[in-house]
Amino acid sequence: MSITILYGTESGNAEMAADECAETLPDAVAVDLMDLEPADLDLGDTFLIVCSTYGDGELPASAQPFVDRLVDQKPDLSEMRYAIFGLGDSGYAESYGLGGTRLAEQLDALGAQRFGDFGRHDAAGSDDLVETVLAWAESTVAAATSAA
Repeated sequence: MSITILYGTESGNAEMAADECAETLPDAVAVDLMDLEPADLDLGDTFLIVCSTYGDGELPASAQPFVDRLVDQKPDLSEMRYAIFGLGDSGYAESYGLGGTRLAEQLDALGAQRFGDFGRHDAAGSDDLVETVLAWAESTVAAATSAA
């Protein structure tokens, strides 16, 4: 199973988390959403998406252009399978993790199929980001593999 780990980041935390996943998981590569066109998605891959939240619940700078292209181009993503992990800070309760949620909503609207748990990391908590994202990624991939 080929795994593409897409990430949207503002300060680099989501990129670091995605890179750690790509180094740990077999047959995985990390790709910045900033560098991706919707037509370049290999819908046969399994997608793990790591997305931070910026400001008042906005998408991070590297994810917003990709989402804008999705809105403009409206590609058929019905063959896309993805799982998502959101980064945020629960100190901002009204916008906690909304970057990942907004990205998932756009993918879902275009027919993409989400699987697994919606992973989250709370910057206000004491859990280590890398440990949290790796545990999520490994269990998500294991579940996807056994279901295939």
